[in-house]
Amino acid sequence: MQIGLIGLGKMGSNMVLRLLKDKHDVVVYDKSPEPVKSLEKQGAIGAVSVEDLLKKLPKQKIVWFMVPSGDTTIQSIREISVQLSNGDIVIDGGNSFYKNSIMMSQELAVNGIHFLDVGTSGGIWGLENGFCLMIGGRKDIFNQCESVFMTLAPENGYLHVGPNGAGHYVKMIHNGIEYGMLEAYAEGFEIMNASDYKLDFTKISKLWNQGSVIRSWILELAQQAFAKNPKLTGIASYVDDSGEGRWIVNEAIEKNVAAPIISLSLFERLRSREKECFSAKVIAALRNEFGGHAIKAVNLK
Repeated sequence: MQIGLIGLGKMGSNMVLRLLKDKHDVVVYDKSPEPVKSLEKQGAIGAVSVEDLLKKLPKQKIVWFMVPSGDTTIQSIREISVQLSNGDIVIDGGNSFYKNSIMMSQELAVNGIHFLDVGTSGGIWGLENGFCLMIGGRKDIFNQCESVFMTLAPENGYLHVGPNGAGHYVKMIHNGIEYGMLEAYAEGFEIMNASDYKLDFTKISKLWNQGSVIRSWILELAQQAFAKNPKLTGIASYVDDSGEGRWIVNEAIEKNVAAPIISLSLFERLRSREKECFSAKVIAALRNEFGGHAIKAVNLK
């Protein structure tokens, strides 16, 4: 299949490489020319502008966006939509708010342009392991693009979850659960860090993954993080939040659903910016391991 991909950051570039490996034709564009040139060497078709990307796609165009969520995504899709035609397909694979995805699908539908919202999980490990894809939109449009999803995801790693908005809604819930899991692990390690015992967190992380009920990929990443930096020296106890935690807390309030763990995990991230705590360093280190999220160094506080 031939597809255009706009936004060649950590995840976008890896998605292109995975598509190329499975013999898809991929036209790529990014505001920065470096990743475009790099992917051209791997077999991608480079574009110097959005207009150039569209010219290099077939009559029915499929354009996948991997750009920062919020206004950047909305404006990028609106700008390209005036150059698209009836039957073309726009895919938003970023962490967009699901209500924005519903809005965009309705705007595009006026001109017969189809929209899929694809919640994408896998971080910087997606090239090797595949990306978990949560897909919202019309089922027939999903079917048209399924060969792309099949390539990007591991076995059983993609699912049409419902109409427009559902993909990003499920991804929002996914990230809220992630908040709670990270907080639980981080608090456990902080208690151990405060104990009178000289504990080896690298070995304990590895131990817990051998049949324990709390084994997980996050613990595997904890083992890697502690192996690199046993006391997380130089990492500021500052944990960023990229929006999904706030969205899911608001959603819980709107739906009258109690979500104390997810809510408190969000508030702990906010509190991490006010005090020194080892648990915040653990979360910062883990977010860097699975998503390549930047770590704030102590000397930058």
